[in-house]
Amino acid sequence: MNIIATTSAITFGLQAFVTLFVIMDPPGATPVFLGLVTGASPKERIRLAWQGASASLIVIVGFALFGKFILDYLHVSINGLQGAGGLLMFLIALDLLKGKDESTEKGANANVAFVPLGTPLLAGPGAIVTTILYVQYAHTAPMKWALAAAIITVHCAIGITLMFSTKILGLIRESGVNLLARIAGLLLAAIAVEMIVQSIKGFFNL
Repeated sequence: MNIIATTSAITFGLQAFVTLFVIMDPPGATPVFLGLVTGASPKERIRLAWQGASASLIVIVGFALFGKFILDYLHVSINGLQGAGGLLMFLIALDLLKGKDESTEKGANANVAFVPLGTPLLAGPGAIVTTILYVQYAHTAPMKWALAAAIITVHCAIGITLMFSTKILGLIRESGVNLLARIAGLLLAAIAVEMIVQSIKGFFNL
């Protein structure tokens, strides 16, 4: 990170964009997103795609501005945050694996966009920690503006990726949709277990 502190604002912004894009991994989140919105209409899927990206943006910006203060004030470690996110994702993964149709429940679509898509899948512990670190190394005003542009651009890319991915659902039949939901549940469960394991390792310095 010492090298980051000596780079130009443009290079700093590009580094932040690439790092956040890789960590948040919109293509990797696509199967889970498609599994979560299988019961929604095409228009609703597009709305949920951008709602999820917006939720992630709000979380990342919030932690960029107040993240270190919030975590220090509440005495919450990154490991604790990661473990809690993993448990939350695992519960949602179980619903997908059991074939629970949440699209018929009141407010379920909004919940899908915010949780688990917006957070902790996109704006997870890795993205939050990375953002906090980049904020600490943004020593000048141009670097801060470059970081802000990088964060916004990443979330625009996320919204576009998720929006265009919804067209896949129009090409597969109901059996394919059900299969996709089960695969999404399995992937989400695997991600959740990995987050919990990393949290435990962090607590015990393994």
